[in-house]
Amino acid sequence: MDNQKKTKRKSTGCKRPKKNRGRLIVVSAPSGSGKSTIINWLLQEHPELNLSFSISCTSRAPRGTEQNGVEYFFLTPEEFRQRIDNNEFLEYEEVYEGRFYGTLKKQVERQRSKGENVVFDVDVKGGCNIKKYYGDEALSIFIQPPSIEELRRRLEGRGTDTPEVINQRIERAGFELTFADQFDRVVVNDDLATAENETLGIIQEFLAKA
Repeated sequence: MDNQKKTKRKSTGCKRPKKNRGRLIVVSAPSGSGKSTIINWLLQEHPELNLSFSISCTSRAPRGTEQNGVEYFFLTPEEFRQRIDNNEFLEYEEVYEGRFYGTLKKQVERQRSKGENVVFDVDVKGGCNIKKYYGDEALSIFIQPPSIEELRRRLEGRGTDTPEVINQRIERAGFELTFADQFDRVVVNDDLATAENETLGIIQEFLAKA
């Protein structure tokens, strides 16, 4: 079965945030493209950007050294569905059956109210959804792998997924790449250092217009 057909995207229709709050940097990419590495570099090496990471929720299990409340808020599928019913998400998606990802409203608004520029590490549909909601307050960046073949090599090199899961991710990546033109900017991650600096320049330009 085509996994893409099972994808369910919901927008929660919350009120538009007040002005004079932090701005939003949305970074999306197919899994394995390097977006998390680039975001972590920006957070660690460029404090002058006043970036604050938006921690998403997921119903998948932690990988490696991931910790609850650091990389993600880890929920069971039942807990995730309860939060959906409580209208707690800005956006959410069921990527595969029983595997959810989503952004809590209160997490974003709490950070914005402090004047922090919130950076999102989200899937491509989540990125499009957040950009559509916030408009010019948000910058959306798509991190693109140089090729599907290179993406497979990177996923296999991580050693965190089974061959079946890797095949699912590759299949999904082909679908996600079709969303690139819906983002404000596209960065091809062929060389990591080059991609990091290109992303930095794009964000600096965006924040300078605030």
